[in-house]
Amino acid sequence: MPSATVHLLRHGQVHNPDAIVYGRMPDYHLSELGARMAEAAAADFRERVNQGDRYVLLASSPLTRARETAEPVARELGLDVVTEERIIEPRNHFQGLHVDEKVLSNPRHWPFMLNPLRPSWGEPYRGQVARMAEATRDLARRAVEIGGDGAQAIAVSHQLPIWLTRLSVEGRPLPHDPRRRQCNLASITSLTFDDVNEPAVPRVSYREPAARYYTGVNQLPGS
Repeated sequence: MPSATVHLLRHGQVHNPDAIVYGRMPDYHLSELGARMAEAAAADFRERVNQGDRYVLLASSPLTRARETAEPVARELGLDVVTEERIIEPRNHFQGLHVDEKVLSNPRHWPFMLNPLRPSWGEPYRGQVARMAEATRDLARRAVEIGGDGAQAIAVSHQLPIWLTRLSVEGRPLPHDPRRRQCNLASITSLTFDDVNEPAVPRVSYREPAARYYTGVNQLPGS
């Protein structure tokens, strides 16, 4: 029964002064504060190495903000960063726009707003859960192949796919209020697989190593 843990690390704050829905757009970089958040997450992982944790694999979404968050983690742990396409941000019809009343009142957007439970403006929630579940299970197995029983992997991803993964694991409905997501910037949502070869649901834990930087920071999507 080889066990493994996959830590889903959300990227740090992004420099986005115009509050654009940046989605999968390239070249959205971490802000200065976001870089400090990434360093805080890296320091947290380093401290846990000192307590006996074994991190053997580091993966990242291909998007700039995720890769920049992975950099200090790679440096602290001495790991190379592997790109994992399946943990990318979902596609979104409103990508590139500042979504305000004017945008929402434009009839050309209305067909994409018909079903918020799916949601109709982007990649379906169930699709995100499926690809994240496949990716995290694969990362857990690869961690065991590299480091044996109890090995751990880190995957730098994005708020919505991480939160949907947690909702799914905990058996909760996928449609939700974005303001109630417990997946803050540079937070770590950990999935522990008691047996990577069995389909059993993993155990979930959550921590916020960058919490000291949250005062006055917008945690909602697009922040």
